Amino acid sequence: MRLIDHLPLLRAQESDTPTLLIYFYEPSIMSFADSDERHWRFVQQSLTELNKTFAEWGHHIYTIHDEALAALRKLTELFNVTTLFSHEEIGNNLTYARDQSVAAFCKEKKIEWKEFPTNGVVRGLGNRKLFSQNWMQTMSAPLYSVDLKNLISIQLPANLLPSFTTYFPANPRFQPGGPGAANKYLNSFLYERKSSYSKHISKPEESRKSCSRLSPYLAWGNLSMKQVYHATLEAIAKTGDKRNLQFFGNRLLWHCHFIQKFESECRLEFENLNEGFNEIRNKTDSNLVAAWEAGCTGYPLVDACIECVKNTGYLNFRMRSLLVSFFTHHLWQPWQAGAHFLARQFLDYEPGIHYPQFQMQAGTMGINTIRIYNPVKQSIDHDPTGLFIKKWIPILRHVPPNHIHQPWKMTELEQELYQVKIGSDYPHPIVSISETAKHAREKLWQTKKSSVVQKENRRILKLHTNRKAEAEKTLQVEL
Repeated sequence: MRLIDHLPLLRAQESDTPTLLIYFYEPSIMSFADSDERHWRFVQQSLTELNKTFAEWGHHIYTIHDEALAALRKLTELFNVTTLFSHEEIGNNLTYARDQSVAAFCKEKKIEWKEFPTNGVVRGLGNRKLFSQNWMQTMSAPLYSVDLKNLISIQLPANLLPSFTTYFPANPRFQPGGPGAANKYLNSFLYERKSSYSKHISKPEESRKSCSRLSPYLAWGNLSMKQVYHATLEAIAKTGDKRNLQFFGNRLLWHCHFIQKFESECRLEFENLNEGFNEIRNKTDSNLVAAWEAGCTGYPLVDACIECVKNTGYLNFRMRSLLVSFFTHHLWQPWQAGAHFLARQFLDYEPGIHYPQFQMQAGTMGINTIRIYNPVKQSIDHDPTGLFIKKWIPILRHVPPNHIHQPWKMTELEQELYQVKIGSDYPHPIVSISETAKHAREKLWQTKKSSVVQKENRRILKLHTNRKAEAEKTLQVEL
């Protein structure tokens, strides 16, 4: 949903063939368990902005509320469709199945489907050994520019297909969609906000300004990764701030690295990467899951993070990791039971990052160090005064810093003094983290030492080590 660096649109323009511009609002995808209104509001805002630009040249993007395959069948009855242009979508299993059905349909109708890679991720890549080098070549290539005056667009007859008419009202707590907002965030980060990037990247409140906040614009296509990469190199040259911008640049490759991994191993949406972990943590406790989703765990930083992401769609990486760690280790719930809930909350939901990261924090990837975050320690380290906690849990606003991280330790007199009753105004902790951490650590290490896990680890670790060394070497040379 952009004009710059949009290769499918460029190739359609260069074809000199009348082109119909369409975005499908697919009911099955919109109603799936990982979908939320916040996602479609962002899409709608993006399309509204684009249509204003297209209208200046006499073009229009049609929004069709139907399954892609059903709509395409109807369109081929009206038009002689020769070519379908699109980016490759690295989505969930539902969109993958949709792509397979569309591919079969195109083959049946002798329609050439020209799909183009997204952000350097290669579909069907058999070996990821050279991924970093190939990604770097892709990012270093010039940006594509579409000339709208040379685009030949056609109109869709009225009432032929159901248009999408639902309006999602703006919510000022969420980042707005659209290329315009995307470029504002990009420039303000590279030339202003980046100065505190390294310092505040783990702070739940400060990171809201010091981090780039570009993830939703990448996830929904308002920016291409190549645009961000080019802009970062330019900002390094202009500002000389290598420390923060190289630190940021390192994450651009890893963003796509995780999506490529998911593209190659899409079972990560459902299954543990390391099958040796299949025999543990299989039972779901609906009460614990409900308390976590409601932000009623009794651990202020965990609950504040839940409230924050539900109301704004954003959390920094460390706080996301904390939520997953608490859910899978301290509550001992299978990661699958929490994945869709957080997918709905994240405005920047990207399946290719979401599922590998979920499993990494749950410890089921096998190769990574088991990280069991202590929510009290994280709170003291990254929100020492309770600024973030009090913002999202106002009932604790009068509690001083020495009690804000463990309010259940306050005496009854202190609770009365600070106007909060633990157990009624704010819950007692639903688990003892000293006991749950011990249990999780023992179970995970016991499983990790098993022959099945060890065998799988050796295979995964060999691949991971080679790719990491290659990626870091390649990226550092370029930046």
